[in-house]
Amino acid sequence: MENEIGARVAFVTGGSGAIGSAICRKLASCGFKVGVGYFKRKQEAEVLADELCGGGNNAVAVKCDVTDYSSVAAAKKSLGRAFGIIDTVINNAGISAYNLLCDETPENIARTVNINLLGAIYVCNVFSPDMVSNRFGRIVNISSVWGVCGAAMESVYSAAKAGVIGFTKALASELAPSLITVNAVSPGFIDTPMNARFSEKERYDIIDEIPACRAGVPADVAATVSFLISREASYVTGQNIAVCGGYKNV
Repeated sequence: MENEIGARVAFVTGGSGAIGSAICRKLASCGFKVGVGYFKRKQEAEVLADELCGGGNNAVAVKCDVTDYSSVAAAKKSLGRAFGIIDTVINNAGISAYNLLCDETPENIARTVNINLLGAIYVCNVFSPDMVSNRFGRIVNISSVWGVCGAAMESVYSAAKAGVIGFTKALASELAPSLITVNAVSPGFIDTPMNARFSEKERYDIIDEIPACRAGVPADVAATVSFLISREASYVTGQNIAVCGGYKNV
């Protein structure tokens, strides 16, 4: 795998987070040049990029507010100057929203949808034309099992992540003739700071419903992403792969 993709370039939005950093490390280990996307967590992104470079890889931290089209375009330009054509995009930037719908504010609803769904659309809109021109590309959008089955207290988040899956399927059909694959990965209950809000009792109850009898780890998601962006996965497109330990048979 290293030899055939050694010259490839990937951009990972939300690259400084738990799942994002695992994806960045995995791709770097496979020979990718990696753009570690961040918005507010500049220090974490730069530390990760330095770590990857220190291991003999090529990586840069790239600021990107996925809800701002001009910021996405600027990120593409910056990464292009560093590494050239970007043929792989991982839309990982996201936030959780854990509230009753009646308690949500218009501002929080818009923020949840804009970061989780609109951001992925903006990034694909900006980065996909070069893939079409080069007749090769890989796009992976990080959704959630809640985008498939829904979750109480997370209705807006579930709606946004369901939108990511629908967008993925539609874009896959659109870009397949240009030899570009577009897939979604839907993590289940993963050990990340985002899930630290759950009490020990809540955590136990959730894991008790998972056939694999454990929470997932970011590396589980990264491994799935690394397959989907490989050349071997050229006939896999328009799919939503649940990385959830069999949770709810998603």
